[in-house]
Amino acid sequence: MLFMLMMMIIIMTLTIILMMSSMFLAKKTITDREKSSPFECGFDPKSSSRLPFSLRFFLIAVIFLIFDVEIALIMPIIITMNYSNPTSWLLTMTFFMMILLLGLYHEWYQGALDWAK
Repeated sequence: MLFMLMMMIIIMTLTIILMMSSMFLAKKTITDREKSSPFECGFDPKSSSRLPFSLRFFLIAVIFLIFDVEIALIMPIIITMNYSNPTSWLLTMTFFMMILLLGLYHEWYQGALDWAK
């Protein structure tokens, strides 16, 4: 019993020593101005906040998110094909794909997918 208690104390002491030494060894001593400043999506946060924001960048990001979510919704639909009524599954999948294609054609018609601008 006494041996177990001594082993526990030794292990706890070694653990505390290792934790303290790793804290001192891993501490960063040199601070860099660039690394300590906040990063805001490629913009310099210390400059004027009234600079024009690229609406084109924002629009492309939103379109990417929309179509990325659509793909995440399509993947489980493929798995449910074996467990569903084939007619209702085909109708649902056709309706879903039509909405997705209509959105794509609308974005294309509005010129949001034109990269040359």
